[in-house]
Amino acid sequence: MSRVTQPGVDLTEGESGPWESRALCAQTDPELFYPEKGHDSRPAKRICNRCEVAVDCLADALDGREPYGVRGGLPERQRRALLKAGVTGDVVRARRTTVPALLMAPR
Repeated sequence: MSRVTQPGVDLTEGESGPWESRALCAQTDPELFYPEKGHDSRPAKRICNRCEVAVDCLADALDGREPYGVRGGLPERQRRALLKAGVTGDVVRARRTTVPALLMAPR
């Protein structure tokens, strides 16, 4: 079996996770979620903002300390800032809130 890896999706072919199969990123060009340094990440963020599983994606990215790409609506720089502020995947799951709200909410 081969691995399928896209932003928010890392599955062995034929597996289905609890949320990954509903991720909008799995239906789009994966390169959108890995913009070159200095390039615009807004197209990927717009997709994440419409995605019903963005909170789960962000939580998994924080738990796994994912170093690359846009995950759950946030690029790696913003995810590092959340981790530094003490926001973990468990916090994200507990709040079940939108990704932009996490950036502004008190910790």
